[in-house]
Amino acid sequence: MKIEVLGTGCKKCNDLETVTRAAADKLGVAYELTHVKDLSRIAAYGVMMTPALVINGQVKVTGKVPSEAEVTALLTSAAAS
Repeated sequence: MKIEVLGTGCKKCNDLETVTRAAADKLGVAYELTHVKDLSRIAAYGVMMTPALVINGQVKVTGKVPSEAEVTALLTSAAAS
């Protein structure tokens, strides 16, 4: 599973990365997580507010840090498809 955290490195962006790693590790899914800080790459996704979470090329969350339970649900759904 390919996971991307979009954001310039602010506290919320780093928090999203931490929450996402924790959720993925607890699920035990194989994943590759990258933190995209390049504004042109972020804009290419059509994201106007960060942080944002992208799973397998699809933007799932923008402008907030979801709970670990919410991220777990998103990852579970992505793993099932």
